[in-house]
Amino acid sequence: MKGLYAIIDYDLLRDRIYEVTQQIITAGVKIIQFRAKNLTDKELVTHALKLRHLAQDITFIINDRPDIALVVEADGVHLGQDDLPVSLARRLLKDKIIGISTHNLEQAIAASKEEIDYLAIGPIYQTTTKKNALPPIGPKIIQEIKKITNIPVFAIGGINEENLEEVIKAGADGVAVASALEGIII
Repeated sequence: MKGLYAIIDYDLLRDRIYEVTQQIITAGVKIIQFRAKNLTDKELVTHALKLRHLAQDITFIINDRPDIALVVEADGVHLGQDDLPVSLARRLLKDKIIGISTHNLEQAIAASKEEIDYLAIGPIYQTTTKKNALPPIGPKIIQEIKKITNIPVFAIGGINEENLEEVIKAGADGVAVASALEGIII
């Protein structure tokens, strides 16, 4: 897995999620994640099924919920540090993609020992997408992670056109963006 990883965040996009998703796919993005922290399961499944239909020819990931990923036939799930453990998610999703968020070198080392397909590290820079975001850790950590694992590493958090090159030079296999989509696509 490499490249631009677009996070379709329901809280940011609301009634524009389908339009923005179509624009992103048309622009050539090959990986999208649907993130919706405040929807009921029924609402989450309804939106995820529509997005899965739009994203049938690209990699479609569901945030946090292996059960929903299974139900909507997503390509995988992205887990946070407080979500279902990777080993249990792997039992549900078998050969599907599993990624995990990490926020420091210790978490990245622990994640690299799990049966994951990629890891995300961040926030690299200051971000306004998540409430209560951790302090930025900078791109140098990407180099440190790449020394200990061959698992693809996606940088996340505050990445935009001005700092993208710095993140790629640090060795990131890709970048995950949510709020930056507003300036790039829309």
